[in-house]
Amino acid sequence: MERCRTSAWPPQPQPAPAPAPTPGRGICMMSTAWRDKQDHHLINFIGAFLAANLYRLNFLSISPDFIFNNGGLSVAFIFETSWDCGNAAAVFSRVNALKRQFKNIYVVVAVPTVEQIESFNQSYFKYGMELGCPAFVPVNDPEMGFEMMLKIAHARGVCKQQDISSTMRNEREQAVQCMDAYVRVLTSIPGIDDHDANMLAQAIGSIEAIAKASESSILESTDLSRDKAEAIIRFFRDPQFYLSPKIN
Repeated sequence: MERCRTSAWPPQPQPAPAPAPTPGRGICMMSTAWRDKQDHHLINFIGAFLAANLYRLNFLSISPDFIFNNGGLSVAFIFETSWDCGNAAAVFSRVNALKRQFKNIYVVVAVPTVEQIESFNQSYFKYGMELGCPAFVPVNDPEMGFEMMLKIAHARGVCKQQDISSTMRNEREQAVQCMDAYVRVLTSIPGIDDHDANMLAQAIGSIEAIAKASESSILESTDLSRDKAEAIIRFFRDPQFYLSPKIN
């Protein structure tokens, strides 16, 4: 006899729909070669720390250990999780090679003991490192090192965005100032007001273009009267007109 199939009772609760993804602050690219050398606890910490700070983590075959892209700016990092004096030559050779490839690069070094700090300092000068080129960031432990990396990348990204905003603001101010000067020149022509100046700007363009325009082209391109068009032509081409004193 075929066994009857019964549905589960009481009905099982359905899983809640996944929340919509939150826009991330940036992207963290981790070298697969670096990852494979680390303790899995550190990798788990990094993944959780990035998720908490709204960063997306990608594993890629890249030359630096990490590349952060934040605010349109890429920052590379070499991350030595425990300083080894026997590996100093290889570390500084790698630093010299990568600093020529990346404009924004930092070296984070975990030096938890006094002996490691002394060894690192001696090696730094032994291998002829130039102060600040690139910047070295000594830390007490790998977790602190990664937190410092994220803070540096975020700060550099914010500065980049502020520079862009400042540049755009300055460009807008310059455009407004240029337009003000443009209007002042044209409204110095008897009979030409702000409306006429703005129309000439849209229809013909620069002061130079207006000075070269014919009367017929001004009349065809704008709604200015013939008297105003004649005044513009005389202003730019008749010395007796543009050198004589005028009262608006």
